[in-house]
Amino acid sequence: MSISRRHLAAAGAALAMGGGAARAQTAWPDRGVRVVVGFPAGGPTDFPARLLQDPLQQLWGQPMVIENRAGASSVLASEVVAKAAPDGYTMLMGASVHASNPAVYPRLPYDTLRDFTPIVAIYGSPTVLFVAPDSPFRTPADLVAELRRNPGLTNATSGNGASGHFAAAMFALQHKVEITSVAYRGAAPAFQDAMTGRVAMSFGTLSGALALARDGKLRALAICAPNRVPVLPDVPTLAEFNLGIPDTSPWYGYIGPANMPPAVVNKIATDVQAVLRRPDIARRITETGGVILAEGPEVFAQRIRHEMAETAQVARAAGIRSE
Repeated sequence: MSISRRHLAAAGAALAMGGGAARAQTAWPDRGVRVVVGFPAGGPTDFPARLLQDPLQQLWGQPMVIENRAGASSVLASEVVAKAAPDGYTMLMGASVHASNPAVYPRLPYDTLRDFTPIVAIYGSPTVLFVAPDSPFRTPADLVAELRRNPGLTNATSGNGASGHFAAAMFALQHKVEITSVAYRGAAPAFQDAMTGRVAMSFGTLSGALALARDGKLRALAICAPNRVPVLPDVPTLAEFNLGIPDTSPWYGYIGPANMPPAVVNKIATDVQAVLRRPDIARRITETGGVILAEGPEVFAQRIRHEMAETAQVARAAGIRSE
């Protein structure tokens, strides 16, 4: 069967168009990438954004602009990303509150599952039970015994619905004690009151308190995660006292708008995983008490779904909700 020149020309044009589309898809990024952070500069969520900024700029040959949009436990920043074009040029530096916010805020301006694309989880930082240096509590068992004698001892948390708030609620529910969590505007003032003994305890993120613990300004009673951490090797886990709770360690990772091209999602995830294997980057993370996750899109999405279900159950039982 003969093929006319007209058909050959049409086939050639289609191939050229297909090749152009493929080239356009694989050309990402061909301009700067914006990373929106839902917390102030210098905080735990801002740290991974700044840490990976230069390595990814070098790898991609494009600038990475970090935009801090603090407010409402990252809800404002998440809304910006949910409404952005799904082309990979706008991402959220997400934190674990992304998964717990639906349990705390009944009317979010987006759907946490439907409106986002989990890309890559970078690392987590264990929740730790801290007390003042001169606290009478030497072990978590001491604290439980006192809570049974004196219900309602106070816990300083970095915000309503923060990971430390959920950790304290889980601890109280599991061991049938009553803890009163006091929400502060950030980790620094919460730890300040824990240092002075104004509150009895603080379930807080290790990365935000490691320097205080090393300087003796806070005393770590237990790691609220499955394993001890190298930066505080002498601090046991709650499980070692038979007082373990589900792991509430905050995590940080890149999240994009819904319907991102799979090729772009996979490229970002693969490139971030490669950067996390660099010894200098891994060392910076572990030195702050972080534990590298490097989870790709599917595993990261499973993490978010699991934590959404878990925090929803705890929030109902403990009455955690937006103020």
